[in-house]
Amino acid sequence: MGTSIRFAYDEAFARNLGWFTEAEQSALRGKRVAIAGMGGVGGVHLLTLARLGIGAFHIADFDTFDLANFNRQVGASMRTVGRLKTEVMQEMALGINPELNITRFDAGVTVENMDNFLDGVDLFVDGFDFFVIDMRCRAFARCAELGIPAVTAAPIGMGTAYLAFMPGKMTFEQYFRLDGQPETEQYLRFYMGLAPEALHRPYLVDPTRLDLVGKTAPSTVIGCELSAGVTGMMAVKILLGRGDLKAAPYHHHYDAYRGKLVVTRQKWEDPASVHQAKTGTARKRMKNVDMPLARGR
Repeated sequence: MGTSIRFAYDEAFARNLGWFTEAEQSALRGKRVAIAGMGGVGGVHLLTLARLGIGAFHIADFDTFDLANFNRQVGASMRTVGRLKTEVMQEMALGINPELNITRFDAGVTVENMDNFLDGVDLFVDGFDFFVIDMRCRAFARCAELGIPAVTAAPIGMGTAYLAFMPGKMTFEQYFRLDGQPETEQYLRFYMGLAPEALHRPYLVDPTRLDLVGKTAPSTVIGCELSAGVTGMMAVKILLGRGDLKAAPYHHHYDAYRGKLVVTRQKWEDPASVHQAKTGTARKRMKNVDMPLARGR
């Protein structure tokens, strides 16, 4: 059935007021956010930020929806199989706010379009797949050069690990130390940088589902939705300049299944030795790593 209701921004987002002032809500309407990836976390990031009343987005993804996305990706359904993720998510976001200004990058984020993707944005949100390391590093590095705040929130088990990288503070590369490392070492460093306390490990019932060479890993919609929630929180603090935001070198990992939150602080001193210790620990915890490596030979 059709509807005769006309969209009105002030009415649509009135229930945000009380948590935001009218001036803050108006400020969010004028903000532009770039989201790389429209899959597990990126799609729900978009809808969450749209419901906060943010007025403009750059969204990027080259992929289409498939059955394998159904367990966690908000845009995945029988109706959308085979369709571009950017196209579907644009439609869903416009269904929330028809006045949104959305620019699509249907080839994903590339070296060639990076500056256009980040042009005029107030915040970069990482929605890349875990295994997309090179372009993720390039995007965070370019944000640091341009003075754009950048955030990442990863779904890990039934929880989320999240970091904010602010202009003039510790960068993504200074935190993770991925440059020049072999691919598998980069995955291990990224994994341990995201989850140094490994809160999820006690309930990972089948570690063989994590295959670094095959580039597959288990994920849940619980983790994706928690990631979107904390990303929305970081966006509010950054875009409105309110509240205390512990940016990198601080890192947060909340695990809803175990009801635990840990906040760690990366040391600036001797980062190489810190990461050597971390990846050594990762190899012990991820005993299956050698198995997929052997299968990949």
